[in-house]
Amino acid sequence: MEIGVFLLIEPFAGLERQLECAKAMGFACADISDTNSGGSLLASAGFSPTVSLDSNPFEIKRLFEKHGMTPSAVCAHAMLLEPSNPGLFGTAEIVKAIKFAAAIGMRDVVTTENDPRSDWAQNLSYEQRVLITAEKLFTPVRVAGDYGVRLLLEPHGPITGSIQGIRDVLDRLGNPDSLGVNLDTGNAWLSGTDPVEMARVFRDRIHHVHWKDLAAEWEPRRGTLHGCGFSTIALGDGVIDIAGVCEVLRGAEIESSTLEIIGAADIFQKSVDYLRANGL
Repeated sequence: MEIGVFLLIEPFAGLERQLECAKAMGFACADISDTNSGGSLLASAGFSPTVSLDSNPFEIKRLFEKHGMTPSAVCAHAMLLEPSNPGLFGTAEIVKAIKFAAAIGMRDVVTTENDPRSDWAQNLSYEQRVLITAEKLFTPVRVAGDYGVRLLLEPHGPITGSIQGIRDVLDRLGNPDSLGVNLDTGNAWLSGTDPVEMARVFRDRIHHVHWKDLAAEWEPRRGTLHGCGFSTIALGDGVIDIAGVCEVLRGAEIESSTLEIIGAADIFQKSVDYLRANGL
C-alpha cells in the first residue's frame, strides 16, 4: 500500500508549493485534496491548493509529474443532505470529478454526505437521509461505472459515519462495482463507530484509506461529530486502534492511502514508520 499525504501541508500555499513540501518529506503520491467547480480567486493567486474541476486535468497531472508525484485520489466531498442548490458542492460536481479523474487515469473519487447544515436537512429522518444520499449519488455511480472509476463513500456524516448507514446506501444503489468505501479512521471513530469493525465489514470494498489518530481530548466529543479535517498527532500516539485497522487491511488490494495530518515533518515520518511496522 502506497502511503501519501493530503496536500494542505503549508497554510495559504498553492498546489505547486504543497507538492514541493510533500516531495521534500519523501512522499510519492497525494490526494487532489480540494476541488471546486469553476474558478478560484485564491488558487489563481497561489494562496490555495484547490483544483478546479473545469481545468485541464492533464495540466494537473503534468504538475504532479514535474515534482515526481502521482495523484492518488480526487476528493469530491459534497453536501448531499441539503436541498439541491447550485451554490453547494453536489451531484454535478461529483460527476465532474469522476470525468476529471478518468481523463488522467485516476481510479478513485472520494465523496460523502457531510453533516446537515440547514434546519430542513437536520430534521430529516434516517430513512429520508439514506434515500436522499442515494438519489444524489445515483447518476455519479452510473457515470463512474461507464468511465472505469470507483466512487468511494467516506465516513464523514450521519449516514456514512455508521456501518449500517454505508450498507443501506450501498444496498439502495444496488451494490455496483463502481461504488466502494474510503475508510477514514478518525472520522469513523468520531462518529462512534469502531474503525476496526468498519474495516472488517467493508474490507473487500475499501479501495483507499485516510489515516488519522486522535488524542484523548477528543473522547468527550465522540458520537457528536462525524468528522474532522486533520489530526495533529502521529499515528499510534492517540486513542484509535490504528494497529487493529492495519491488521484487518494487511494484504487487502488497496493501492494507496493518505495521511490526514498537519504538523512538523517528524510527525509524518513517525506515522509512515508506524504503518510500515504494522505490515502496510
